[in-house]
Amino acid sequence: MYMQLDVAIAVYPMKEGEKFTMVLAPTVNLDGTQDTGYYTQAGRKTLADNYQYVMHGKLYKISEGGQQGKVEIYASFGGLLTMLKVNPTSASSFELDQRLFLLIRKL
Repeated sequence: MYMQLDVAIAVYPMKEGEKFTMVLAPTVNLDGTQDTGYYTQAGRKTLADNYQYVMHGKLYKISEGGQQGKVEIYASFGGLLTMLKVNPTSASSFELDQRLFLLIRKL
């Protein structure tokens, strides 16, 4: 997998070579139920509680047949862009116009 990721470093400083863990998820609900599109701080635990930086966005382009048979997946998180190049089998769970959460925690 190859990834290009925009991060608002003024909000969440990251340096080149710094190690982190990242998750792309369709919901932050721990039971896996679909996200409603609205966030409330109702005191319930979510996947976001385990991460330091969370962005919400939308998958806007899937391009097949790219370099070396990879699928390119593009998502926008409020103008911060992410591009993944993955094997076709890894891309099967992604859908166009899908809402996504990107969660990061430094190691």
